Amino acid sequence: MGRAPGALGAGAPDAAPSGAGQADPGGCTVVTGASGLIGRAVSAALGASRPVLALSRRDPELGGAPGVTVVRGDFARLEQGQPLGPPDLAVHTVVHLAAVTGGCSEDDALRVNVAGTLAMMGHMAARGCRRFILAGSIAAVGIADPAFQPRALPIADDHPCLARDAYGMSKHLMEDAAAYAARRFEGLDVLCLRLASVADDRRLPPLRSARLLGAWGLGGITVMALSDAVRLLVAACDAPLRPGFRVRNAAPARAWVRDPMARFLEAWYGDAVDTGPFLRPGHEFDSPFDVSRLETEVGFTARLPAPPSQAGAAARP
Repeated sequence: MGRAPGALGAGAPDAAPSGAGQADPGGCTVVTGASGLIGRAVSAALGASRPVLALSRRDPELGGAPGVTVVRGDFARLEQGQPLGPPDLAVHTVVHLAAVTGGCSEDDALRVNVAGTLAMMGHMAARGCRRFILAGSIAAVGIADPAFQPRALPIADDHPCLARDAYGMSKHLMEDAAAYAARRFEGLDVLCLRLASVADDRRLPPLRSARLLGAWGLGGITVMALSDAVRLLVAACDAPLRPGFRVRNAAPARAWVRDPMARFLEAWYGDAVDTGPFLRPGHEFDSPFDVSRLETEVGFTARLPAPPSQAGAAARP
């Protein structure tokens, strides 16, 4: 039996359209999970400069944002006949934000975050999509577990999965599934962003002080403002095409802390980790995640949190 169009199965690699080194030459951008905090904001931001299809099971309440067409539906059912505009609609980029999140069951995590992502990529690649920007998570390394201890600091883009929770496990397996799709459809540009915790700019948490480590401890000090997350995703959409698969930490270069990082690490891990990188002058408040490669490739630097001197001044009465 022949393989159905868009299905990811056995056989020779499918060819994706060429275009390495080019910026977006045309076609629309599809945003999944458009009713979420990030999805709603990035759909509106992208719609200002290109046509956007905002896909969501719920109404994203975009209020007639310019350039945005809302499509109600499930990203994981595209290959089962879920409509997504005319069959000949040109899709250039997918920003994939839809997911089940922390606290989900293993069944839901695998069905939605892994199998659903794989099916969506197969369908979109068959329609000619060349760029996939996937919302991964720093949870993929295992930070939801209070016993998590990084192999090295700062945490590299390719840090292995040590997750003991379904969400973190599924986000790592989603990366593996996306890498498979990139091999299956030659020429795709697939960027998986291990996103930090994202907070609305109007409700940013206070900078953290050193305390005992709990679940999601590193997540509590690795926070990205929504405005920065939107800037990052727009910059990723606008970057020249770069065929291949890669995972990049997506967090501010500075930790969301008011105390130096070494204090946190010593309180959490004692002498089990090397705090040396955070003792160098000018690096006392660095993120526990290495974001240097993302900054180089996409040209993105988070604006928040403010440098320690500014943050301290703002905090004083």
